Amino acid sequence: MSSRPVTIVIAAALEALIGLAAGAGGLYSFVIAVSGRAADLTSALPLAVLGLGVGALLVYVARGLWQMRDWARTPVFVTQIFLGVVAYYMFTSGQYALGAVLAVVAVGAAAAVLSPPTTAALFPHDSGK
Repeated sequence: MSSRPVTIVIAAALEALIGLAAGAGGLYSFVIAVSGRAADLTSALPLAVLGLGVGALLVYVARGLWQMRDWARTPVFVTQIFLGVVAYYMFTSGQYALGAVLAVVAVGAAAAVLSPPTTAALFPHDSGK
């Protein structure tokens, strides 16, 4: 197989970063829950499980893209749609800096995963040649 395009490297790195952030949020929620500092334990524990699970799933998808698996393209793009929605709500709640960072990551990863070099590398049989 040909060498990995820089667009795949960028998209996989950003997807892994999002997964690690989700996992860190889940871990934080777990620590708060087990230390007794959670306001509502019945919400903190499921949130921890969700954060850790989503984080692991996103890192798995990033690994799939890094390994140039064609199936990973769609989940990476869907992640960016969800991240764009989160960025929008960050803007509407007055958290402009965080919203801007999330928007830049979402647009950058979506552009990288949909770019022609990524498409050519993941789907060489569909290049029309």
